[in-house]
Amino acid sequence: MSQPRTSSKSKSSSGKDSSKIHKLALKGSSKVVNEFFEYSINTILFQRGVYPAEDFTAVKKYGLTMMVTADDQVKAYIKRIMSQLKDWMYGGKISKLVIVITSKETGEHVERWQFDVQIFGKNSKSKSATKPNDKENSAPDADDAPGEKTETEIQAQIQSIFRQITASVTFLPMLDGNCTFNVLVYADADSDVPLEWGDSDAKEIKNAEKVQLRSFSTSNHRVDTLVSYRCETSPTPLHHLTAAGLRTSTCVISGQLAWLMLALISSRALIRLGWRTGVDNERQALDVQISSSAAAPLEL
Repeated sequence: MSQPRTSSKSKSSSGKDSSKIHKLALKGSSKVVNEFFEYSINTILFQRGVYPAEDFTAVKKYGLTMMVTADDQVKAYIKRIMSQLKDWMYGGKISKLVIVITSKETGEHVERWQFDVQIFGKNSKSKSATKPNDKENSAPDADDAPGEKTETEIQAQIQSIFRQITASVTFLPMLDGNCTFNVLVYADADSDVPLEWGDSDAKEIKNAEKVQLRSFSTSNHRVDTLVSYRCETSPTPLHHLTAAGLRTSTCVISGQLAWLMLALISSRALIRLGWRTGVDNERQALDVQISSSAAAPLEL
C-alpha cells in the first residue's frame, strides 16, 4: 500500500512557513537596528556639539527624550544614508557602521564611534573575513544568540546605550573649534553599491583611547558600541589642574575607568552635556567601506 502524500506535503508547507516567519523576524530586527543607527547619529551630533543646540528638536523614542536634527541639509544627508542602509541591513550585508568626527581646521579625526553588527547564524561567513587578533571586528558565536526577546527587553538595552552616549561627555575631551562628521558603512564585498558611493579611507585615530560601551541584541542581531578618541600626549600635571584644566586632561582617564563611570550612570532622562563647537553647513560625504575587501573604502 502506497504511503499517503499528505505527510510530505505537510512537511514542505511547514518548512516554507518557518522560512517565511524567519524572514519576517529578520526584517523586523533589521528595522530595529536601522532606527537605532539613525538616532545614534543624531544623538552623537547633539551631545558632542557638532551642530548648535538650536538646530535640534526633541522627540520621544525608546521611552526617552531624544534630540534629532532640524537642519535641512543634515536631515537630507542622514536620510540618504538610512535609505541605503535599510537595503543593506535587510540583505544582511552590514558588519559595521562608523561615525567619525573631524576637526575642520586641522583635518584630524578626533572621535570615532563604531557600531559592530552581527547577524546570528552568519558566523561561517564573517569568521573568514575576521582576523583572529582583530578585536574591533570580533563577534560573539552563534551559540550566544539569545532566544526570543520582548520589545520591552530590547528597548531597555537601547536605553542604556543612549544614556552612556549622553554620559560619555564626562570623559571625552572637549572638541575644539569647528568640526564636521562622516559616516562609514562596512558592507560585504558582494553588496550592490550605488554609483554615488565612492572610495574613502577608514579614518582611524592615531594613538586613540578606546572605551567599550554597552550592546543590545534582538533575536537576530547583536550591536556592540565602541568609542575611540584622540588623547593629548602631554596632559596638564594633576597639581596644576584648574576647573578648565580638568576638561582638557580627561583623555588621561583609562578606558577601564571610563567604562566604570558609564556603568554608574543613573537612569534619569537624557540631558545635553556636550560642548558646542562650530557649525558645519557644507555638504557631507557619504562613505562606505567594503569590509571583506582589501580595496579602499568608498566615498561620495
